[in-house]
Amino acid sequence: MEHTKPSYYITTPIYYVNAKPHLGTAYCTVMTDVQARFRRACGYDVKFLTGMDEHGEKVAEAAEKNGFDSPQAWCDSMEPAFADLWRTLNISNDDFIRTTQPRHIAGVQKFLKVLLDRGYIYKGAYDGWYCRPDETYFTETQVRHHEEERQAAGESPVDPEHPLCPDCDRPLERIQEESWFFKLSEFQQPLLDFYEAHPDFIQPETRRNEVVSFVSGGLKDLSISRSTFDWGVPFPFDEDHVAYVWVDALLNYITALGYGSDDESDYERRWPAQVHIVGKDIIRFHCVIWPALLMAAGLPLPEKVFAHGFLTVRNEETGKVEKMSKSRGNVIAPQEVIDLLGVDAYRYYFMSDVVHGTDAPISWGRMRQVYNADLANSWGNLVSRTLNMSMKYFDGCAPARPTAYDEPSPLRDACEGIFDRYAACMETMDYGGAAAEVLSIVSAANHYIEDMAPWALAKDPEKADELALVIWSLLEVIRIASELYDPFMPSISAEVRRRLSLPVEPTADLAAACVWGGLAGGEPVEKGEPLFPRLTD
Repeated sequence: MEHTKPSYYITTPIYYVNAKPHLGTAYCTVMTDVQARFRRACGYDVKFLTGMDEHGEKVAEAAEKNGFDSPQAWCDSMEPAFADLWRTLNISNDDFIRTTQPRHIAGVQKFLKVLLDRGYIYKGAYDGWYCRPDETYFTETQVRHHEEERQAAGESPVDPEHPLCPDCDRPLERIQEESWFFKLSEFQQPLLDFYEAHPDFIQPETRRNEVVSFVSGGLKDLSISRSTFDWGVPFPFDEDHVAYVWVDALLNYITALGYGSDDESDYERRWPAQVHIVGKDIIRFHCVIWPALLMAAGLPLPEKVFAHGFLTVRNEETGKVEKMSKSRGNVIAPQEVIDLLGVDAYRYYFMSDVVHGTDAPISWGRMRQVYNADLANSWGNLVSRTLNMSMKYFDGCAPARPTAYDEPSPLRDACEGIFDRYAACMETMDYGGAAAEVLSIVSAANHYIEDMAPWALAKDPEKADELALVIWSLLEVIRIASELYDPFMPSISAEVRRRLSLPVEPTADLAAACVWGGLAGGEPVEKGEPLFPRLTD
């Protein structure tokens, strides 16, 4: 098959199956979906991958705790929780990988053989600190540094024999076991050289600085196998060992493309990925271990890793920002937000009102505020008023495109260059900036209605041409906005186009779709029900 469109490969992390998807996993997945939809609209052949991370000690323990006969049965029971939520949120992933699938296992085993053949793994004994909840190893230096930071922050010292995890502050365990090691220490300078040659590899810059500082401090060889349990991908050359869950998990990005299969054509066409979108808590795995593994195997590195921050909760009573936690009773489930806002407004709020590279506070009050201001009062109101006037003044149709459509006017000027401004934001994951660009033309159209007073023009037969130009111009803004809003709100955008008698599917040439003058007009229009009924307290 000949491919004419350029490939764009984008991924979420694969999510652990020890718990149902939460607001944070949904946030990451919607963020990735918005970019995937934008790239499709720009003419790319997109592959959007998400999936489930099903191996490791935690998964085996969760299966036993929940009364399942096997870890596989537990994983199978969790799959609908993810698939159903992604379906509800209108996630457009092209593939859903599970690390227990044969295609993944084959790819992992091939990769391990490559590392062995190239001399980058060796057998030894691990004696060090391990965080069981996070399934992460830590060096003595990392543990000591974390304890120094804790005490500097005024926290009580802990027993050196029972230190706390630098990532989650839960107790670490000292483990001793035979292990296969990856020669991570050999990649300190190659990684630093790569970061310098590719300054945009890690985004945002604060995360890049964090990673560069970490690697500059020195790297130790990494244990990449476990021999004390068997729920994992078996080493093809040592049946007593299974792959360390993080090595297994990272390889999903290439196994999903067919790496290690009889047909690697999709891998050869699509790898390296254009971007991995991840949470900031797993950036070292994606920006240190993952590129080092790929270097060791002689494979290309992904073009970019974008690390988003955590969602926090603004206490409605005190105004203070808090971490979400069960103990505080402030955990918000995705379905609760969907029940309040609806799916498209859910997507819009989290994508437009949250700065993606930093921790971001959310609140029920702010959700209502954004919904009412941006969607009910601005976008929904514009669509409702304009379609109502078009039906009323033009016999249920849109006016035909006037001959003077391309002459300078407030709305034509507002839309001039809109694609370039919007795309510049989207390409840097500045979704708030992109949404603000669309809202600017929507607001301009609402102001235009007040300034031009179409209801007054309709009373004067001599102003018929002017009325047609005013209504057509408003409908043209709605057409353009529906395409620009589509990555954020695909269902509502399709419904707007349907009401305009336009194709409901989004464009595959967004730049061309944003050129003023695309609405031929003359077709029936439909006001329909309010797109965003106003929320009341």
